[in-house]
Amino acid sequence: MTSICTEVSTVGDLLLRSAQVAPDRLCVIFPEAREDYAGLYARAVRAARGLIAIGVAPGDHVGLLMPNSLDYLGSFFGIALIGAVAVPMNVRNKSVELGYIIANADMVAVLSSSEDTSYVDLPVVLAEAFPGLTTSSGETPLDLSNAPRLRHVIDLGGASAISGIRSRAWFDAAADSIDAAMVESMRRAVRVRDPAMILYTSGTTANPKGCLLSHEAVTRGPVERARYRLKVPGVDVTWAAGPLFHIGSLAPFIGSVGVAGTFLTDSFFDPGRAVDLLMREKATLVWPWFSAIVQGVIDHPRFNPSAFENLRYFFIIAPDTLVQRVQGLFPNAEILQACGMTETAGVFALSDPDEDAPSRATTQGKPSPGVAVRIVDPATGEDCEPGVMGEIWVRGYCVMDGYYRNPEQTLVALGHDGWLRTGDLYIKDALGRMLFQGRLKDMLKVGGENVATMEVEAFLCSHPQVKFAEVVGRPDPRLDEVPVAFVEIRDAGAVTEEELIAFCKGRIANYKIPRAVHFMAAEEWPMSATKVDKRALRSRLLECTLA
Repeated sequence: MTSICTEVSTVGDLLLRSAQVAPDRLCVIFPEAREDYAGLYARAVRAARGLIAIGVAPGDHVGLLMPNSLDYLGSFFGIALIGAVAVPMNVRNKSVELGYIIANADMVAVLSSSEDTSYVDLPVVLAEAFPGLTTSSGETPLDLSNAPRLRHVIDLGGASAISGIRSRAWFDAAADSIDAAMVESMRRAVRVRDPAMILYTSGTTANPKGCLLSHEAVTRGPVERARYRLKVPGVDVTWAAGPLFHIGSLAPFIGSVGVAGTFLTDSFFDPGRAVDLLMREKATLVWPWFSAIVQGVIDHPRFNPSAFENLRYFFIIAPDTLVQRVQGLFPNAEILQACGMTETAGVFALSDPDEDAPSRATTQGKPSPGVAVRIVDPATGEDCEPGVMGEIWVRGYCVMDGYYRNPEQTLVALGHDGWLRTGDLYIKDALGRMLFQGRLKDMLKVGGENVATMEVEAFLCSHPQVKFAEVVGRPDPRLDEVPVAFVEIRDAGAVTEEELIAFCKGRIANYKIPRAVHFMAAEEWPMSATKVDKRALRSRLLECTLA
Protein backbone atom coordinates (compact mmCIF):
# COMPACT_ATOMS: atom_id res chain seq x y z
CA MET A 1 0.00 0.00 0.00
CA THR A 2 1.38 3.39 -1.00
CA SER A 3 1.40 6.03 1.72
CA ILE A 4 0.27 9.54 0.84
CA CYS A 5 0.86 12.87 2.50
CA THR A 6 -2.13 14.41 4.24
CA GLU A 7 -3.26 17.55 2.42
CA VAL A 8 -4.05 20.04 5.18
CA SER A 9 -4.05 23.76 4.48
CA THR A 10 -5.85 26.97 5.24
CA VAL A 11 -8.20 28.23 2.54
CA GLY A 12 -6.04 31.29 1.86
CA ASP A 13 -2.84 29.26 1.54
CA LEU A 14 -4.44 27.06 -1.12
CA LEU A 15 -4.90 30.03 -3.42
CA LEU A 16 -1.49 31.53 -2.59
CA ARG A 17 0.32 28.28 -3.38
CA SER A 18 -1.38 27.88 -6.75
CA ALA A 19 -0.78 31.55 -7.56
CA GLN A 20 2.93 30.97 -6.91
CA VAL A 21 3.13 27.65 -8.79
CA ALA A 22 0.99 28.58 -11.81
CA PRO A 23 0.28 32.34 -11.79
CA ASP A 24 -0.74 32.46 -15.45
CA ARG A 25 -2.93 29.37 -15.43
CA LEU A 26 -6.66 30.04 -15.66
CA CYS A 27 -8.25 29.51 -12.26
CA VAL A 28 -11.90 30.13 -13.14
CA ILE A 29 -13.90 30.53 -16.35
CA PHE A 30 -17.38 32.00 -16.66
CA PRO A 31 -19.22 32.22 -19.99
CA GLU A 32 -18.30 35.93 -20.20
CA ALA A 33 -15.29 36.24 -17.87
CA ARG A 34 -12.14 34.47 -16.78
CA GLU A 35 -9.32 34.97 -14.30
CA ASP A 36 -5.89 33.42 -13.79
CA TYR A 37 -4.41 32.51 -10.42
CA ALA A 38 -2.31 35.64 -10.09
CA GLY A 39 -5.35 37.78 -10.87
CA LEU A 40 -7.63 36.01 -8.39
CA TYR A 41 -5.02 36.24 -5.66
CA ALA A 42 -4.68 39.98 -6.34
CA ARG A 43 -8.48 40.30 -6.03
CA ALA A 44 -8.39 38.39 -2.74
CA VAL A 45 -5.65 40.57 -1.28
CA ARG A 46 -7.53 43.72 -2.28
CA ALA A 47 -10.72 42.41 -0.67
CA ALA A 48 -8.74 41.55 2.46
CA ARG A 49 -7.29 45.07 2.61
CA GLY A 50 -10.78 46.53 2.36
CA LEU A 51 -12.07 44.29 5.13
CA ILE A 52 -9.21 45.27 7.43
CA ALA A 53 -9.89 48.93 6.69
CA ILE A 54 -13.51 48.66 7.84
CA GLY A 55 -12.49 46.96 11.06
CA VAL A 56 -12.94 43.25 10.31
CA ALA A 57 -10.68 41.23 12.61
CA PRO A 58 -9.62 37.56 12.73
CA GLY A 59 -12.57 35.44 13.84
CA ASP A 60 -15.16 38.00 12.72
CA HIS A 61 -18.00 36.73 10.54
CA VAL A 62 -18.48 38.23 7.06
CA GLY A 63 -21.52 37.42 4.93
CA LEU A 64 -21.41 36.77 1.19
CA LEU A 65 -24.67 37.43 -0.65
CA MET A 66 -23.85 37.25 -4.35
CA PRO A 67 -24.29 34.86 -7.25
CA ASN A 68 -21.18 33.09 -8.55
CA SER A 69 -18.82 35.80 -9.81
CA LEU A 70 -15.21 36.96 -9.72
CA ASP A 71 -16.18 39.34 -6.91
CA TYR A 72 -17.62 36.43 -4.95
CA LEU A 73 -14.43 34.40 -5.31
CA GLY A 74 -12.12 37.31 -4.52
CA SER A 75 -14.19 38.11 -1.42
CA PHE A 76 -14.30 34.49 -0.28
CA PHE A 77 -10.53 34.16 -0.34
CA GLY A 78 -10.02 37.67 1.01
CA ILE A 79 -12.03 36.76 4.11
CA ALA A 80 -9.92 33.63 4.56
CA LEU A 81 -6.59 35.45 4.18
CA ILE A 82 -7.17 37.56 7.30
CA GLY A 83 -8.56 34.74 9.43
CA ALA A 84 -12.15 35.96 9.32
CA VAL A 85 -15.03 33.52 8.81
CA ALA A 86 -17.01 33.49 5.56
CA VAL A 87 -20.78 33.02 5.76
CA PRO A 88 -22.05 32.30 2.23
CA MET A 89 -25.79 32.90 1.90
CA ASN A 90 -28.36 31.53 -0.49
CA VAL A 91 -29.35 34.29 -2.93
CA ARG A 92 -32.81 32.73 -3.13
CA ASN A 93 -33.47 33.46 0.53
CA LYS A 94 -36.08 36.09 1.23
CA SER A 95 -35.85 38.94 3.70
CA VAL A 96 -37.09 36.98 6.74
CA GLU A 97 -34.58 34.18 6.17
CA LEU A 98 -31.69 36.57 5.50
CA GLY A 99 -32.60 38.65 8.52
CA TYR A 100 -32.46 35.58 10.75
CA ILE A 101 -29.16 34.26 9.32
CA ILE A 102 -27.33 37.62 9.42
CA ALA A 103 -28.35 38.21 13.03
CA ASN A 104 -27.83 34.61 14.15
CA ALA A 105 -24.36 34.45 12.58
CA ASP A 106 -23.23 37.66 14.32
CA MET A 107 -22.04 39.10 11.01
CA VAL A 108 -20.02 42.30 11.22
CA ALA A 109 -20.16 42.93 7.47
CA VAL A 110 -22.04 41.72 4.41
CA LEU A 111 -20.59 41.85 0.89
CA SER A 112 -23.33 41.86 -1.74
CA SER A 113 -23.85 43.04 -5.31
CA SER A 114 -26.47 44.84 -7.36
CA GLU A 115 -24.60 44.17 -10.60
CA ASP A 116 -27.31 41.87 -11.96
CA THR A 117 -30.91 42.49 -10.85
CA SER A 118 -32.57 40.40 -13.58
CA TYR A 119 -33.55 37.74 -11.04
CA VAL A 120 -33.38 39.52 -7.69
CA ASP A 121 -32.20 42.89 -6.40
CA LEU A 122 -30.12 41.73 -3.43
CA PRO A 123 -29.60 45.15 -1.80
CA VAL A 124 -33.37 45.69 -1.89
CA VAL A 125 -33.95 42.32 -0.18
CA LEU A 126 -31.40 43.29 2.48
CA ALA A 127 -33.23 46.58 3.01
CA GLU A 128 -36.47 44.64 3.48
CA ALA A 129 -34.73 42.52 6.11
CA PHE A 130 -33.20 45.56 7.82
CA PRO A 131 -35.34 48.69 7.32
CA GLY A 132 -32.70 50.67 9.19
CA LEU A 133 -30.53 50.51 6.07
CA THR A 134 -32.83 52.99 4.35
CA THR A 135 -32.63 55.52 7.18
CA SER A 136 -28.91 55.24 7.89
CA SER A 137 -26.83 58.14 6.64
CA GLY A 138 -24.11 55.86 5.33
CA GLU A 139 -21.50 58.13 6.90
CA THR A 140 -21.00 56.03 10.04
CA PRO A 141 -21.08 52.30 10.84
CA LEU A 142 -24.53 50.76 11.01
CA ASP A 143 -26.46 50.53 14.27
CA LEU A 144 -29.34 48.11 13.63
CA SER A 145 -31.50 46.82 16.45
CA ASN A 146 -32.19 43.47 14.75
CA ALA A 147 -28.51 42.85 13.82
CA PRO A 148 -26.51 44.55 16.58
CA ARG A 149 -23.08 43.40 15.38
CA LEU A 150 -23.57 44.36 11.73
CA ARG A 151 -21.53 47.46 10.93
CA HIS A 152 -21.24 47.51 7.14
CA VAL A 153 -23.14 46.34 4.06
CA ILE A 154 -21.18 46.86 0.86
CA ASP A 155 -22.42 46.71 -2.73
CA LEU A 156 -19.55 45.39 -4.83
CA GLY A 157 -21.67 45.84 -7.94
CA GLY A 158 -21.44 49.63 -7.79
CA ALA A 159 -23.37 52.21 -5.82
CA SER A 160 -26.69 51.21 -4.26
CA ALA A 161 -29.55 53.69 -4.01
CA ILE A 162 -30.03 52.55 -0.40
CA SER A 163 -28.29 55.09 1.82
CA GLY A 164 -27.02 52.61 4.41
CA ILE A 165 -25.25 50.40 1.87
CA ARG A 166 -21.70 51.43 1.04
CA SER A 167 -20.50 51.58 -2.56
CA ARG A 168 -17.75 49.68 -4.35
CA ALA A 169 -15.80 52.91 -4.76
CA TRP A 170 -15.94 53.58 -1.01
CA PHE A 171 -14.71 50.03 -0.25
CA ASP A 172 -11.87 50.32 -2.78
CA ALA A 173 -10.81 53.68 -1.32
CA ALA A 174 -10.75 52.10 2.13
CA ALA A 175 -8.58 49.27 0.82
CA ASP A 176 -6.04 51.78 -0.48
CA SER A 177 -5.30 52.83 3.10
CA ILE A 178 -4.05 49.36 4.10
CA ASP A 179 -0.63 47.99 3.19
CA ALA A 180 -0.68 44.51 1.65
CA ALA A 181 1.99 43.49 4.15
CA MET A 182 -0.70 43.52 6.84
CA VAL A 183 -2.66 40.89 4.90
CA GLU A 184 0.43 38.71 4.72
CA SER A 185 1.02 39.05 8.46
CA MET A 186 -2.58 38.07 9.26
CA ARG A 187 -2.51 35.14 6.81
CA ARG A 188 0.45 33.60 8.62
CA ALA A 189 -1.50 33.57 11.90
CA VAL A 190 -4.45 31.49 10.63
CA ARG A 191 -4.61 27.91 11.96
CA VAL A 192 -6.01 24.92 10.11
CA ARG A 193 -8.47 24.14 12.90
CA ASP A 194 -9.75 27.72 13.03
CA PRO A 195 -13.28 28.14 11.62
CA ALA A 196 -13.20 28.99 7.91
CA MET A 197 -16.92 29.06 7.13
CA ILE A 198 -20.39 28.90 8.53
CA LEU A 199 -22.75 27.28 6.04
CA TYR A 200 -26.44 27.44 6.88
CA THR A 201 -28.49 24.37 6.18
CA SER A 202 -32.22 23.78 6.52
CA GLY A 203 -33.51 20.71 8.24
CA THR A 204 -36.27 19.65 10.58
CA THR A 205 -35.88 22.69 12.85
CA ALA A 206 -37.84 25.91 12.39
CA ASN A 207 -34.78 27.99 11.48
CA PRO A 208 -31.70 27.07 9.44
CA LYS A 209 -28.64 25.95 11.37
CA GLY A 210 -25.11 27.28 10.81
CA CYS A 211 -22.50 24.53 10.36
CA LEU A 212 -19.10 25.59 11.72
CA LEU A 213 -16.48 24.21 9.32
CA SER A 214 -12.73 24.46 9.96
CA HIS A 215 -10.09 25.20 7.33
CA GLU A 216 -9.03 21.54 7.55
CA ALA A 217 -12.58 20.31 7.01
CA VAL A 218 -13.06 22.61 4.02
CA THR A 219 -9.76 21.91 2.25
CA ARG A 220 -8.43 18.47 3.18
CA GLY A 221 -10.99 16.16 1.57
CA PRO A 222 -11.43 18.05 -1.72
CA VAL A 223 -7.69 18.45 -2.29
CA GLU A 224 -6.82 14.87 -1.35
CA ARG A 225 -9.53 13.59 -3.70
CA ALA A 226 -8.25 15.76 -6.54
CA ARG A 227 -4.58 14.94 -6.03
CA TYR A 228 -4.65 11.28 -5.05
CA ARG A 229 -8.00 9.63 -5.82
CA LEU A 230 -8.65 11.39 -9.14
CA LYS A 231 -4.99 12.11 -9.86
CA VAL A 232 -5.92 15.47 -11.31
CA PRO A 233 -2.98 17.39 -12.75
CA GLY A 234 -3.21 21.16 -13.09
CA VAL A 235 -4.33 20.90 -16.71
CA ASP A 236 -7.70 19.43 -15.73
CA VAL A 237 -10.88 21.44 -16.24
CA THR A 238 -13.59 20.95 -13.60
CA TRP A 239 -17.24 22.02 -13.95
CA ALA A 240 -19.84 22.29 -11.21
CA ALA A 241 -23.35 23.43 -11.96
CA GLY A 242 -24.49 24.84 -8.68
CA PRO A 243 -24.02 28.01 -6.65
CA LEU A 244 -20.85 28.37 -4.60
CA PHE A 245 -22.83 28.97 -1.42
CA HIS A 246 -23.66 25.25 -1.66
CA ILE A 247 -21.04 22.73 -0.52
CA GLY A 248 -21.78 20.52 -3.55
CA SER A 249 -20.14 23.11 -5.83
CA LEU A 250 -17.81 24.83 -3.38
CA ALA A 251 -15.97 21.61 -2.48
CA PRO A 252 -14.97 20.71 -6.08
CA PHE A 253 -13.91 24.33 -6.59
CA ILE A 254 -11.66 24.09 -3.52
CA GLY A 255 -10.23 20.84 -4.89
CA SER A 256 -9.52 22.45 -8.25
CA VAL A 257 -7.74 25.40 -6.62
CA GLY A 258 -5.72 22.99 -4.47
CA VAL A 259 -4.15 21.39 -7.54
CA ALA A 260 -4.00 24.61 -9.60
CA GLY A 261 -6.68 23.42 -11.99
CA THR A 262 -9.26 25.34 -14.00
CA PHE A 263 -12.85 25.60 -12.78
CA LEU A 264 -15.92 26.25 -14.94
CA THR A 265 -19.01 27.86 -13.50
CA ASP A 266 -21.75 30.39 -14.17
CA SER A 267 -23.76 32.96 -12.24
CA PHE A 268 -26.85 30.75 -12.68
CA PHE A 269 -27.65 27.35 -14.13
CA ASP A 270 -29.07 27.29 -17.62
CA PRO A 271 -28.78 23.98 -19.51
CA GLY A 272 -27.93 25.63 -22.84
CA ARG A 273 -25.25 27.88 -21.37
CA ALA A 274 -23.85 24.92 -19.45
CA VAL A 275 -23.65 22.70 -22.53
CA ASP A 276 -21.93 25.45 -24.54
CA LEU A 277 -19.41 26.11 -21.76
CA LEU A 278 -18.63 22.44 -21.23
CA MET A 279 -18.02 21.76 -24.91
CA ARG A 280 -16.06 24.96 -25.58
CA GLU A 281 -13.72 24.58 -22.61
CA LYS A 282 -13.35 20.78 -22.94
CA ALA A 283 -14.25 19.79 -19.38
CA THR A 284 -12.46 16.77 -17.94
CA LEU A 285 -14.36 16.49 -14.63
CA VAL A 286 -18.03 17.34 -14.10
CA TRP A 287 -19.97 17.59 -10.83
CA PRO A 288 -23.65 18.01 -11.77
CA TRP A 289 -24.63 15.83 -8.79
CA PHE A 290 -28.41 16.04 -8.91
CA SER A 291 -30.89 14.46 -11.29
CA ALA A 292 -32.55 17.70 -12.39
CA ILE A 293 -29.22 19.22 -13.43
CA VAL A 294 -28.05 16.07 -15.21
CA GLN A 295 -31.33 15.76 -17.08
CA GLY A 296 -31.19 19.41 -18.10
CA VAL A 297 -27.76 18.96 -19.69
CA ILE A 298 -28.13 15.61 -21.44
CA ASP A 299 -31.65 16.37 -22.74
CA HIS A 300 -30.69 19.75 -24.20
CA PRO A 301 -30.92 19.96 -28.03
CA ARG A 302 -27.29 21.15 -28.33
CA PHE A 303 -25.91 18.37 -26.16
CA ASN A 304 -23.58 16.14 -28.18
CA PRO A 305 -21.84 13.32 -26.24
CA SER A 306 -19.16 12.98 -28.92
CA ALA A 307 -17.96 16.49 -27.99
CA PHE A 308 -16.97 15.21 -24.53
CA GLU A 309 -14.00 13.09 -25.55
CA ASN A 310 -11.85 14.74 -22.83
CA LEU A 311 -14.23 13.80 -20.02
CA ARG A 312 -12.56 11.60 -17.38
CA TYR A 313 -14.94 11.72 -14.41
CA PHE A 314 -18.67 12.24 -13.99
CA PHE A 315 -20.12 12.68 -10.48
CA ILE A 316 -23.82 11.95 -10.04
CA ILE A 317 -26.31 10.97 -7.35
CA ALA A 318 -29.43 9.67 -9.07
CA PRO A 319 -31.66 6.64 -9.60
CA ASP A 320 -29.83 3.74 -11.24
CA THR A 321 -31.74 4.17 -14.51
CA LEU A 322 -30.31 7.68 -14.96
CA VAL A 323 -26.83 6.58 -13.88
CA GLN A 324 -26.94 3.78 -16.45
CA ARG A 325 -27.99 6.27 -19.13
CA VAL A 326 -25.03 8.49 -18.24
CA GLN A 327 -22.72 5.46 -18.35
CA GLY A 328 -23.94 4.76 -21.87
CA LEU A 329 -23.42 8.37 -22.99
CA PHE A 330 -19.88 8.59 -21.60
CA PRO A 331 -18.40 5.07 -21.84
CA ASN A 332 -14.82 6.31 -21.41
CA ALA A 333 -15.49 8.34 -18.27
CA GLU A 334 -15.42 6.98 -14.74
CA ILE A 335 -18.87 7.39 -13.21
CA LEU A 336 -18.68 8.25 -9.52
CA GLN A 337 -21.25 8.32 -6.76
CA ALA A 338 -20.65 9.63 -3.27
CA CYS A 339 -22.08 10.31 0.18
CA GLY A 340 -21.94 13.87 1.45
CA MET A 341 -23.67 16.69 3.31
CA THR A 342 -23.01 20.21 4.55
CA GLU A 343 -22.18 19.00 8.06
CA THR A 344 -19.29 16.94 6.63
CA ALA A 345 -18.00 19.72 4.34
CA GLY A 346 -19.19 17.68 1.36
CA VAL A 347 -18.09 14.19 0.39
CA PHE A 348 -17.20 11.63 3.06
CA ALA A 349 -17.46 8.46 0.92
CA LEU A 350 -16.70 7.84 -2.75
CA SER A 351 -16.80 5.06 -5.36
CA ASP A 352 -13.69 2.87 -5.43
CA PRO A 353 -11.54 2.83 -8.60
CA ASP A 354 -12.10 -0.91 -9.14
CA GLU A 355 -15.92 -0.92 -8.89
CA ASP A 356 -17.85 -2.21 -11.87
CA ALA A 357 -20.65 -0.36 -13.66
CA PRO A 358 -23.56 -2.03 -11.80
CA SER A 359 -21.97 -1.13 -8.46
CA ARG A 360 -21.47 2.49 -9.53
CA ALA A 361 -25.11 2.71 -10.58
CA THR A 362 -26.53 1.48 -7.29
CA THR A 363 -24.07 2.31 -4.46
CA GLN A 364 -22.50 5.47 -3.11
CA GLY A 365 -18.95 4.37 -2.39
CA LYS A 366 -16.80 3.64 0.66
CA PRO A 367 -15.58 5.97 3.39
CA SER A 368 -12.72 8.29 2.48
CA PRO A 369 -9.34 7.74 4.19
CA GLY A 370 -9.40 9.22 7.67
CA VAL A 371 -13.21 9.09 7.95
CA ALA A 372 -15.12 6.49 9.95
CA VAL A 373 -18.78 5.55 9.47
CA ARG A 374 -21.33 3.42 11.30
CA ILE A 375 -24.81 2.27 10.28
CA VAL A 376 -26.93 2.49 13.41
CA ASP A 377 -30.44 1.39 14.30
CA PRO A 378 -32.07 4.76 15.15
CA ALA A 379 -34.34 3.11 17.69
CA THR A 380 -31.69 1.20 19.68
CA GLY A 381 -28.39 2.93 18.87
CA GLU A 382 -26.87 -0.47 18.02
CA ASP A 383 -24.79 -1.07 14.90
CA CYS A 384 -26.70 -2.73 12.06
CA GLU A 385 -25.59 -5.89 10.35
CA PRO A 386 -24.53 -5.64 6.68
CA GLY A 387 -27.57 -5.34 4.46
CA VAL A 388 -29.76 -3.79 7.18
CA MET A 389 -30.91 -0.20 6.82
CA GLY A 390 -30.06 2.32 9.51
CA GLU A 391 -28.90 5.87 10.13
CA ILE A 392 -25.36 6.63 9.02
CA TRP A 393 -23.06 8.18 11.63
CA VAL A 394 -19.81 9.87 10.58
CA ARG A 395 -16.67 10.84 12.50
CA GLY A 396 -13.44 12.39 11.24
CA TYR A 397 -11.60 15.53 10.20
CA CYS A 398 -14.38 16.59 7.82
CA VAL A 399 -17.15 16.78 10.43
CA MET A 400 -18.34 20.21 11.53
CA ASP A 401 -17.39 21.56 14.95
CA GLY A 402 -21.05 22.19 15.74
CA TYR A 403 -23.99 24.45 14.91
CA TYR A 404 -23.21 28.09 15.63
CA ARG A 405 -25.05 29.47 18.68
CA ASN A 406 -27.10 26.30 18.92
CA PRO A 407 -25.75 24.03 21.66
CA GLU A 408 -28.97 22.03 21.89
CA GLN A 409 -28.95 20.98 18.22
CA THR A 410 -25.17 20.47 18.37
CA LEU A 411 -25.66 17.97 21.18
CA VAL A 412 -28.40 16.23 19.20
CA ALA A 413 -26.14 15.98 16.13
CA LEU A 414 -22.76 15.21 17.72
CA GLY A 415 -23.68 13.78 21.11
CA HIS A 416 -20.81 13.51 23.57
CA ASP A 417 -18.74 11.18 21.39
CA GLY A 418 -18.15 13.22 18.23
CA TRP A 419 -20.16 10.90 15.97
CA LEU A 420 -22.33 12.97 13.64
CA ARG A 421 -25.89 11.65 13.55
CA THR A 422 -26.60 12.55 9.94
CA GLY A 423 -30.31 11.80 9.67
CA ASP A 424 -29.53 9.93 6.42
CA LEU A 425 -30.55 6.31 5.94
CA TYR A 426 -28.07 3.88 4.41
CA ILE A 427 -27.36 0.21 3.99
CA LYS A 428 -23.77 -0.99 4.12
CA ASP A 429 -23.27 -4.15 2.10
CA ALA A 430 -20.84 -7.00 2.80
CA LEU A 431 -18.14 -5.23 0.74
CA GLY A 432 -18.43 -2.04 2.77
CA ARG A 433 -20.23 -0.03 0.08
CA MET A 434 -22.89 2.48 1.08
CA LEU A 435 -26.39 2.40 -0.39
CA PHE A 436 -28.37 5.61 0.19
CA GLN A 437 -31.98 5.03 1.25
CA GLY A 438 -33.14 8.60 1.82
CA ARG A 439 -33.57 10.84 4.83
CA LEU A 440 -34.67 9.54 8.21
CA LYS A 441 -37.31 12.28 8.26
CA ASP A 442 -38.47 11.05 4.82
CA MET A 443 -38.89 7.51 6.05
CA LEU A 444 -42.59 6.70 5.92
CA LYS A 445 -44.30 4.48 8.46
CA VAL A 446 -47.10 2.79 6.51
CA GLY A 447 -49.18 0.57 8.77
CA GLY A 448 -46.10 -0.17 10.87
CA GLU A 449 -43.88 -0.89 7.85
CA ASN A 450 -40.82 1.26 7.07
CA VAL A 451 -40.81 2.71 3.55
CA ALA A 452 -37.76 4.57 2.24
CA THR A 453 -39.16 7.16 -0.17
CA MET A 454 -36.03 6.95 -2.31
CA GLU A 455 -36.74 3.29 -3.08
CA VAL A 456 -40.19 4.15 -4.44
CA GLU A 457 -38.80 7.14 -6.36
CA ALA A 458 -36.14 4.97 -8.00
CA PHE A 459 -38.74 2.39 -9.02
CA LEU A 460 -41.02 5.03 -10.55
CA CYS A 461 -38.05 6.37 -12.54
CA SER A 462 -37.64 2.94 -14.12
CA HIS A 463 -40.82 3.64 -16.10
CA PRO A 464 -39.76 4.87 -19.56
CA GLN A 465 -42.00 7.94 -19.35
CA VAL A 466 -40.94 9.07 -15.86
CA LYS A 467 -38.24 11.69 -15.94
CA PHE A 468 -38.27 12.64 -12.26
CA ALA A 469 -40.14 11.53 -9.14
CA GLU A 470 -40.44 12.60 -5.51
CA VAL A 471 -42.47 10.73 -2.88
CA VAL A 472 -43.87 12.15 0.36
CA GLY A 473 -46.24 10.88 3.02
CA ARG A 474 -49.94 11.73 3.26
CA PRO A 475 -51.73 11.29 6.61
CA ASP A 476 -54.04 8.28 6.66
CA PRO A 477 -56.58 7.42 9.41
CA ARG A 478 -55.95 3.67 9.17
CA LEU A 479 -52.27 3.33 8.23
CA ASP A 480 -50.93 6.57 9.83
CA GLU A 481 -49.54 7.66 6.46
CA VAL A 482 -49.34 6.45 2.86
CA PRO A 483 -46.98 7.30 -0.02
CA VAL A 484 -47.98 9.87 -2.63
CA ALA A 485 -45.87 10.60 -5.71
CA PHE A 486 -45.08 13.84 -7.54
CA VAL A 487 -43.90 12.97 -11.05
CA GLU A 488 -42.52 14.76 -14.11
CA ILE A 489 -42.99 12.80 -17.32
CA ARG A 490 -41.21 13.08 -20.63
CA ASP A 491 -44.19 13.47 -22.97
CA ALA A 492 -47.27 15.29 -21.70
CA GLY A 493 -50.29 13.02 -21.50
CA ALA A 494 -48.31 9.88 -22.37
CA VAL A 495 -49.12 8.14 -19.10
CA THR A 496 -51.96 8.46 -16.57
CA GLU A 497 -52.07 8.27 -12.80
CA GLU A 498 -53.85 4.93 -12.99
CA GLU A 499 -51.22 3.51 -15.38
CA LEU A 500 -48.34 4.50 -13.10
CA ILE A 501 -50.02 2.94 -10.08
CA ALA A 502 -50.72 -0.20 -12.12
CA PHE A 503 -47.04 -0.23 -13.15
CA CYS A 504 -46.12 -0.63 -9.47
CA LYS A 505 -48.60 -3.40 -8.63
CA GLY A 506 -47.04 -6.82 -8.34
CA ARG A 507 -43.53 -5.35 -8.64
CA ILE A 508 -43.12 -3.58 -5.30
CA ALA A 509 -44.87 -4.32 -2.00
CA ASN A 510 -48.44 -3.07 -1.80
CA TYR A 511 -47.72 -0.76 1.14
CA LYS A 512 -45.02 0.99 -0.94
CA ILE A 513 -47.30 1.74 -3.90
CA PRO A 514 -48.27 5.44 -4.19
CA ARG A 515 -51.92 6.03 -3.40
CA ALA A 516 -51.99 9.06 -5.71
CA VAL A 517 -49.81 10.62 -8.40
CA HIS A 518 -49.53 14.37 -9.02
CA PHE A 519 -47.99 15.40 -12.33
CA MET A 520 -45.51 18.28 -12.36
CA ALA A 521 -44.07 20.42 -15.14
CA ALA A 522 -40.33 21.09 -15.01
CA GLU A 523 -40.82 24.67 -13.85
CA GLU A 524 -43.28 23.69 -11.09
CA TRP A 525 -40.84 21.87 -8.80
CA PRO A 526 -40.20 23.85 -5.60
CA MET A 527 -36.40 24.00 -5.45
CA SER A 528 -33.90 24.82 -2.75
CA ALA A 529 -30.37 25.66 -3.95
CA THR A 530 -29.90 22.38 -5.80
CA LYS A 531 -32.72 19.95 -5.07
CA VAL A 532 -36.44 19.63 -4.60
CA ASP A 533 -37.81 21.05 -1.36
CA LYS A 534 -39.91 18.20 0.03
CA ARG A 535 -41.36 20.38 2.75
CA ALA A 536 -42.97 22.47 0.03
CA LEU A 537 -44.35 19.32 -1.58
CA ARG A 538 -45.85 18.24 1.74
CA SER A 539 -47.45 21.66 2.12
CA ARG A 540 -48.87 21.42 -1.40
CA LEU A 541 -50.22 17.95 -0.63
CA LEU A 542 -51.85 19.25 2.54
CA GLU A 543 -53.49 22.07 0.57
CA CYS A 544 -54.86 19.51 -1.92
CA THR A 545 -56.19 17.40 0.95
CA LEU A 546 -57.94 20.35 2.59
CA ALA A 547 -59.36 21.72 -0.68
